[in-house]
Amino acid sequence: MYLTRPYLRGDDVADLQVHLAQLGFNPGRIDGIFGPALEHALTDFQRNCGLTPDGTLTGATLRELTRMTLSTSDRHLVNDARDRAGFNTNSSGPLVLCGASPLATLLSSSLSPSFEVCQFSDTTDEEVARFANAHGAVAVISMSSNDDLNGLHLHYWASYRSHSRHGEQLASTLATSLSRSQQLPPVEVTGMALPILRETSMTTLRIEHGQLSQAALGELSTTIGRIFDEVFHR
Repeated sequence: MYLTRPYLRGDDVADLQVHLAQLGFNPGRIDGIFGPALEHALTDFQRNCGLTPDGTLTGATLRELTRMTLSTSDRHLVNDARDRAGFNTNSSGPLVLCGASPLATLLSSSLSPSFEVCQFSDTTDEEVARFANAHGAVAVISMSSNDDLNGLHLHYWASYRSHSRHGEQLASTLATSLSRSQQLPPVEVTGMALPILRETSMTTLRIEHGQLSQAALGELSTTIGRIFDEVFHR
């Protein structure tokens, strides 16, 4: 395995990420995607083992990796530790908004005083993620409106291997604040592996909502703007 375009994906890639993370080489998010962060971690591992540092999972590299991780199953993943310590969060770059929702314009106005906002509407998740990653976005907010949906749903990145602790904290903090409103519906927080959450390297929040009054949309956008300002500029 090695870095290709498009990126390799699969459980075997996720296993490689886990093994490297257990040994202290940070491959980024455990998402099963062979991207630049994983190539860099693999190259560092090879260099430390005296192997050819080419970022390719060769037979020799796999044997050394297997040998060194036989007794490390109880170790914490270095990327999880960095996430808990706050080292995996960006402090600069634009805040990216995407998705079709009447919340988008109001949210852009609420966030603009504190962030450089880049807004996308008719753009695929892959294109948004590519832009956000390339420009070092501080965060991404993806929105979706569905009239048949009851309540507010906040999603952060989570898979069977790992999850975004910063995303979980952000979603939980926002949900706590929104739950105090008398005109907003109940809020639910869930970790998911949606494409926009999986493909972005920074904290990404997915907001799904049903039909809301203009007053409720205004309160929602104001609260999100305040919480994001507090979390990212504290």
